Amino acid sequence: MQRWVNRVAMVTGASSGIGAAITYQLLDNGVNVVALARRAEQIEEAVNNAKHGAKSRGRYQEPSRTPGKLHARACDVTKEDDILAAFKWVKDNLGGADILINNAGLGGDSPLTDTKTDVWKHMLDVNVVGLSVCTREAVQSMRARGVDDGHVVHICSIVGHALPARSEMAMYGATKHAVRVLAEGLRKDFNASNNKIKISCVSPGFVKTGFVDNLPNMKAKAQELYDSTPHLFPEDIADAVLYCIDTPPHVQIQDIIVKPVGEKYP
Repeated sequence: MQRWVNRVAMVTGASSGIGAAITYQLLDNGVNVVALARRAEQIEEAVNNAKHGAKSRGRYQEPSRTPGKLHARACDVTKEDDILAAFKWVKDNLGGADILINNAGLGGDSPLTDTKTDVWKHMLDVNVVGLSVCTREAVQSMRARGVDDGHVVHICSIVGHALPARSEMAMYGATKHAVRVLAEGLRKDFNASNNKIKISCVSPGFVKTGFVDNLPNMKAKAQELYDSTPHLFPEDIADAVLYCIDTPPHVQIQDIIVKPVGEKYP
């Protein structure tokens, strides 16, 4: 991670779970992080919680260098004006971003025969359109500054690699399949322009985050599900992200699946 020290990363969905864990690990490796979330005031607490989680699982090590600086910014990735304002702030105050982690995501049951259209649109806006707008702005910024070693990481999902196990998950699965297609399209764009910017997809299996807790029909059963089902922790996914961005210039991790031992899906 030495080459990323004092450089700038942007992380979406940084106020909880995987996004907070990625932010924490980047900071500990000397990267300056612009952490984006709808509620910026929750980001610092979430990053501290990620640190405590790492300590509780024996995963914490004292930073080997001066930690990076955290810049918490409010940004709703469903609103293009918010995204453009965030990138303008980064350009005006930090010069621009060298790493983009597209972590913001939304999921849940959304039956294809009776879900309200607004629910589908919101999921697509977060998982596909918002991700694409953030990626476009990051890549344009890198190219404008002559950054030829930047890195974009999409946090995808195991459901982006298989057909849905339940019909209610079809729309969510479709958005994650779209994320993988978009990553491949971006890779071809970089290759055609002879650009050395990298694009990676990290696809987690079942992770213990607030994702299940926030599902209306699962909230009461969340702890029971965690107790009975093999699962990962947010720092496991953060480890995979850092592995991707820490590869040598000639190495690109295109797609990485991270599953807990014993997971049966898909």
